[in-house]
Amino acid sequence: MFTPVFLHSTAYTLKQSINYSDGAIVSKIVTKSNAGNITLFAFDKGQNLSKHSAPFDAIIQILEGKGRITIDNDTFIIEENQMIIMPANIPHAVDADEKFKMMLIMIKG
Repeated sequence: MFTPVFLHSTAYTLKQSINYSDGAIVSKIVTKSNAGNITLFAFDKGQNLSKHSAPFDAIIQILEGKGRITIDNDTFIIEENQMIIMPANIPHAVDADEKFKMMLIMIKG
């Protein structure tokens, strides 16, 4: 069962809500339900999520730094305060050429 870390009716600064860890990817669930989930990630330089697909759209918003997002065969450099939508059933990957933080929003359709 999911135990929330983030409380309702409380303001948070997202990029300060997760910390980097040397040589790792850190994730923290903001909220999770049958409708989908929101998760924060902090990528150390050189870390990645290998190419995979999901059965529903996924939105990445960069909170700090910049990340390299590959969707199918197209590569995008997404910077702080930018977002990108990764379409359902299309392979995608996330690479950290430098440290960065992101929020992943997945809503099941």
